[in-house]
Amino acid sequence: MEQGDLGLGFWSNAVFNVPNFILGLLMWVCLGRFLLSFFVRPDSTNYIWRNFRWLTDPVIRAAWLITPRFMVDQLMPLVAAFWLMVLRYVFYVVMRGLGFAPTLGNLPPA
Repeated sequence: MEQGDLGLGFWSNAVFNVPNFILGLLMWVCLGRFLLSFFVRPDSTNYIWRNFRWLTDPVIRAAWLITPRFMVDQLMPLVAAFWLMVLRYVFYVVMRGLGFAPTLGNLPPA
């Protein structure tokens, strides 16, 4: 550990890490909802399913805006996870270009 680091690795790059963490969380929750939909009815009152829907419904509604209309409703959590993965990649490229993304040790910037 370098002097003055104080073990704040995550928070030292919070401008990058916090949005990236939120996008990653939403992506994995969308994948979880897709997999859970094989075992739970869409109108189930199960509290876990309700929370999955509460977290992912806004993301799925946003994904419908950029997804072709022929897409099946049951696949939309998977499609939303794909769009979130694309958004995370674009976010990384932009933040890397601005110099806010963390680097790997002493490697020269790309």
